[in-house]
Amino acid sequence: MTPNDRKITTELRDKVSTTSTSPGVYLMKDADGTIIYVGKARNLRKRLAAYFLKATPTDPKTGVLVASISTFETILTRTEQEALILESNLIKRFKPRYNVILKDDKRYPVLKMDVASPYPKLTLVRKIEKDDALYFGPFSSSGAVHQTLNLINRTFKLRKCKAATLKPRSRPCLHCQMNRCLAPCCRDVDPILYGEMVKEVTLFLTGKTSSLISKIKQEMTAASESQAYEQAARLRDKMFALEKVLEKQVAVTSDMVDRDIIGIARKDHFSLITLLFVRNGYLNGSRHFEFGETMSSDMESIESFIGQYYEQTPFVPDEVLVPLKIDGSRILESRLSEIRGKKVRIVWPQRGDKTRIVAMALENARNRLDEVITQAITGEKLLQRLQRRLALTGFPNRIECFDNSNLYGSHPVSSMVVFEKGKPKKSAYRKYKIRSISGPDDYAAMAEVLSRRFRQTEHPEAPLPDLLMVDGGKGQLNIAVTVLKSIGLFGKLDVLGIAKKEPRKGETKDKIFLPGRTNPAVFGRDTDLLLFLQRIRDEAHRFAISFHREKHRAAAIRSELDSIPGIGKKRKQLLLKHYKSIRKIKAATPNEIAAIPGFSLALSKIIVEVMNKGKFD
Repeated sequence: MTPNDRKITTELRDKVSTTSTSPGVYLMKDADGTIIYVGKARNLRKRLAAYFLKATPTDPKTGVLVASISTFETILTRTEQEALILESNLIKRFKPRYNVILKDDKRYPVLKMDVASPYPKLTLVRKIEKDDALYFGPFSSSGAVHQTLNLINRTFKLRKCKAATLKPRSRPCLHCQMNRCLAPCCRDVDPILYGEMVKEVTLFLTGKTSSLISKIKQEMTAASESQAYEQAARLRDKMFALEKVLEKQVAVTSDMVDRDIIGIARKDHFSLITLLFVRNGYLNGSRHFEFGETMSSDMESIESFIGQYYEQTPFVPDEVLVPLKIDGSRILESRLSEIRGKKVRIVWPQRGDKTRIVAMALENARNRLDEVITQAITGEKLLQRLQRRLALTGFPNRIECFDNSNLYGSHPVSSMVVFEKGKPKKSAYRKYKIRSISGPDDYAAMAEVLSRRFRQTEHPEAPLPDLLMVDGGKGQLNIAVTVLKSIGLFGKLDVLGIAKKEPRKGETKDKIFLPGRTNPAVFGRDTDLLLFLQRIRDEAHRFAISFHREKHRAAAIRSELDSIPGIGKKRKQLLLKHYKSIRKIKAATPNEIAAIPGFSLALSKIIVEVMNKGKFD
């Protein structure tokens, strides 16, 4: 320990001794003044003493992390619950390096049902609003939510209209003809009958499938006894479909209580929390949450996770089972009960079935963590080999790749994709509209987009890459080098160009060009490294092409609509948003277009006539 370290430690100890014993939040800062950890405590002085006044820290890792703390600040609150809420808000605001930070669930799909409507429908959304609608989820993937939605569409006859509010139609849609929709848009459907169906869908989506089956079975028996055999047959088919779903679910408790079960696992600088969902006694699914290095103990990690997760999830269960004693369980129970509007318990089970379920969550967490570590090690080794093979100056943790796209020079665009730790980071992807040129000049387009990126006139918050890739050969690489030199970044990051193979020249592999080297890099047996770089390039190409098609499609729709009297900028945007393509507009009927707000039937007939180049009958 250096003399300066001893001075800092003494200062911290003196500061702890004068800290208030009230509840509140503490903010740990490093030498640069950056907040690296936020915590809460019932007694601030007692909690901080555990960090700085103990002879030895609880574990070596915490000791290393505490050594990076230069100072701390405290914020007093009146109650522990206020401290809990403040801690959650500060973590979201500052995103400290060593905290458990739960990513926003808006990226996970959720099913929404607006029960205020007389004929509600299910909509797939990714953001939970504070409204009176019912939300189900979030689902672990878009595949899982679409599978659930398809099952509901086959089994229940909710309306499928895209419009949020019900619009009248002249004739039923294809869903109705397939007997999958009651078509309240053009038929007289009893709202009470429709409401009963909504209740059934709600039971299914909240995991109460067995209760729903019992209800349908009773209705089927009653229909059969009254000799309504066709209705009884429909109810039988619905019951069989739901029983198949129930067969795939695993019963884990017999008391039919809704529970979430938390498991936690740590190894090296990796940590992970697993959440198992038990609904009505059946295991309904699971999710895993990965975190990096943290100063939190297992108890603090779980406390922080519970505080953040249930602030943003649409469903809070009756019980949350945890694998260890939580000191702040009473405060968390109060907060969850407030969110739910009903009593919620946080339970650390000591015996019985509940201990078995917690053990299952812990085992799932350990298995998933092993997979994460294996993937991370594999990715890290691949990047280390790439660094050695190409003699890169730095470890290529963050790789950015640029690609241009245009069609005969029209609507030129560029894309930037980002890979971190060998995996795509889609939240960091960027699209660029080329401003300085209108023709097919790939070099000028590349120069413009790289200048905009690295002068950081756009997205100044984005960190610099360790490795810059450009799609193209020596020409594009030279443009990249020139731009980096003009900004003063050449030599501070690695750069390469990737060019497609030319079979007519006898080439069998794509080529990687590096600054100052005439010939492309040789990969020898390390063909997986070349495939990795090709994958990044292909992703940049896919992203650029999709953006270019989007622009081209919008321009094509606008150009055809410009000739129609009565169609201005706002109406063009409405049509573009609703139909997405000329083909779909041409296929629409006047009544369908008239259902869009702002379009009269007379104007809709003109649109159909002009778009189909013929007189409307």
